[in-house]
Amino acid sequence: MTNDFPLLDTITSPADVRALPRDLLKALAKELREFLTQTVSVSGGHFSAGLGTVELTVALHYVFDTPSDQLVWDVGHQAYPHKILTGRKDKMTSIRTLGGVCAFPNRTESEYDAFGVGHSSTSISAALGMAIAADMKGEQKQMVAIIGDGSITGGMAFEAMNHAGSMDANLLVILNDNDMSISPNVGAMNNYLSKILTSRLYSSVREESKKVLSNMPSVWELARRTEEHVKGMIVPGTLFEELGFNYIGPIDGHDVEMLVSTLESLKHISGPRFLHIVTKKGKGYPPAEKDPLAYHGVPAFDPSQDSLPKSTPSPYPTYTEVFGNWLCDMAAADERLLGITPAMREGSGLVKFSEQFPKRYFDVAIAEQHAVTLAAGQACQGGKPVVAIYSTFLQRAYDQLIHDVAIQNLDVLFALDRAGLVGPDGPTHAGSFDYSYLACIPNMLVMAPADENECRQMLSTGFHYNGPASVRYPRGKGPGVKVSTGLDTLEIGKGEIKRQGSRIALLAWGSMVAPSQQVGEQLDATVANMRFVKPLDEALILEIAASHDVIVTVEENAVIGGAGSLVNQLLQRNKILKPVLNIGLPDAFIEQGTREQLLSICGLDVAGILKQIAAFEEK
Repeated sequence: MTNDFPLLDTITSPADVRALPRDLLKALAKELREFLTQTVSVSGGHFSAGLGTVELTVALHYVFDTPSDQLVWDVGHQAYPHKILTGRKDKMTSIRTLGGVCAFPNRTESEYDAFGVGHSSTSISAALGMAIAADMKGEQKQMVAIIGDGSITGGMAFEAMNHAGSMDANLLVILNDNDMSISPNVGAMNNYLSKILTSRLYSSVREESKKVLSNMPSVWELARRTEEHVKGMIVPGTLFEELGFNYIGPIDGHDVEMLVSTLESLKHISGPRFLHIVTKKGKGYPPAEKDPLAYHGVPAFDPSQDSLPKSTPSPYPTYTEVFGNWLCDMAAADERLLGITPAMREGSGLVKFSEQFPKRYFDVAIAEQHAVTLAAGQACQGGKPVVAIYSTFLQRAYDQLIHDVAIQNLDVLFALDRAGLVGPDGPTHAGSFDYSYLACIPNMLVMAPADENECRQMLSTGFHYNGPASVRYPRGKGPGVKVSTGLDTLEIGKGEIKRQGSRIALLAWGSMVAPSQQVGEQLDATVANMRFVKPLDEALILEIAASHDVIVTVEENAVIGGAGSLVNQLLQRNKILKPVLNIGLPDAFIEQGTREQLLSICGLDVAGILKQIAAFEEK
């Protein structure tokens, strides 16, 4: 890595940015973009989004008195330049590694990280809450929420703007309009923003941004009903004006001088303000500009090359690929199947399905609550919806899962990717709780495959189940089992003995079956692949309890309320007094690192399981 950053090397905090002559900010932005490219090429991480916010980050820290004034970055993919300017420059190559810089803004890491993020559409709510609390204390602070055009499609963002518009809160919302969601943006809001973008209108004040929009998207139908609102249609920011914001824009988000001038003007305006900026995803790095999706999250790469390094081909598919292949095969076999994703087409493995079955594919944007209730509605009319969603994101639609799906016992299958520990993205993206929050819901079928082929079988089982079902699987690859091409199902609620031993029995779920089998070999222990968290294979558990001295449950889920606790309850109900050791994720949020490192820290690798059993036996 070169060190030719004469301006950037003088920046140890935003105060140093504010001390620079204004005419040097453009040069600082250039160095910042080059430094970002160099560091991410070494460490890997989120890339395209940060490239697009370089000038904005410089302007924000130049105009506002951070950390007294506070910046709230939505999601946080775009916050790497912010981290560089706020004292973490020399640690950036450690980002997303064990003990290194966090993948997302984190309040415990820096006073400049005003709010911890990782999930989308939260920034406006958080910044509004901060503004209200600061005002109650009589503090004159500026609260700034920076949100992308993907995140602003989330309902929570509109809930927050609706509230903010009714108050005199000292809040500035900046919409970074770069068409940069992880999957292609969809919906009426995206159509509206696209119309503004294609107008090629980049001015700094509201009056200069007026332009008649020839075709209004459907979101405006309510506004059309009155003459007053129709007159307001000449302003691009009508929606935000109607919500009570003083709308400015759109302006060029890569013109640092214009950004500074506009932000300085907005700083002295009271009440809720909305600044719309237009940026280029992957700005300044041609390969990322050409393919921003591929460069959204990257491994280490050579910045002198025009493409990312190719991964070594594997004869075995990832769990995500198993799901994607199964979805297409089942859709071909059953025309009732409908596929739903909340803006995670690529991550959840729906690309091929979206191409082969476009009329049965529904990307609802970043709207997990809507995704679940949409599925419920489809099921009411005889559809068989499959909701492809990360475990951590299903948490956002928990009420809909209970109220709209489970209470009505509707046929909705949830394919939960990224279950358990996910590694570099840390606790905001870990799927640590789904056994716990799913098993307590009546009517739910909860399954966890031990390998790739079992994953396919469970997906078919859940699809044909009469009621809500879930299959949860980890990120990446499994143990490497050949996957069948059939659509076979499993007998519901039945586990299997993988190894017959004596004295100690390990009851394992999902990803923990493979390491438990290795433990079983060393201890001559019985190992059961339990398969089902709900319903449990009660007969198998009682049979094992009658013939073994010690029972060990092993799961990659929070040990509190997890599968092991259900085993404990079963034994208690049957008045079986037997030593039971529950092994799982501890009562803590696990920070970032590689998946292997985190499993080791949590005692969920072979050595860790052996150590915990030995300690339990000594007591």
